[in-house]
Amino acid sequence: MITKGLLVRLEAKSGMDDEVRNFLISALPLVQQETATTAWFAIHFGGSEYGIFDVFPDDAGRDAHLSGAVAKALMEQAATLLTEPPKIQKIDVLAYKLPETALTEPNTKGLVLTFEAKEGHQQQVEQFLRDARPLVLEEPDTTAWFAIHTDDNKYGIFDVFPHHGGRVKHLIGHVPRELAKHALSLLGSLPDPDLLDVLAENLRQEA
Repeated sequence: MITKGLLVRLEAKSGMDDEVRNFLISALPLVQQETATTAWFAIHFGGSEYGIFDVFPDDAGRDAHLSGAVAKALMEQAATLLTEPPKIQKIDVLAYKLPETALTEPNTKGLVLTFEAKEGHQQQVEQFLRDARPLVLEEPDTTAWFAIHTDDNKYGIFDVFPHHGGRVKHLIGHVPRELAKHALSLLGSLPDPDLLDVLAENLRQEA
């Protein structure tokens, strides 16, 4: 079971992109030792913006990660590598998909999509995201998928793919079509998509 997560955004200082990228990749062995970190992705939003998305079974797992070796190392190097302190968003995971078998190829592409719910329609948006899970389960190239509610009261989706073609198939698939169909009645803002590169990952199989 997964119920909690984090979305962290990092803005690299000019000339520090390689150092930030290398730091994120080097964090993987530390994350692999965290038994309560079910999935962890080091990501590149584009330009000088990097980040981390990770999920946990509960608050205790998330708190352990936030007080763990990766977070400590990031905070120690933040002033050197980043233009400002990391932007850390706590999220609730409403629904998710994890791989059922070991990965045959790494995920290289990702997507994060956020939007606001129209006033009074939060429960309907949450139900829409939960109902999207069976559609995503039918997408073989969508390796992992998470429906999220952020601490600034936005909703969204984070998912990863082994290649660009898998991401394209998802973007023209059932879930975006259903989202567009209900946009006027449920959404208080247009979806804000970020197309990501996955730099490193630690992804456990569904138990």
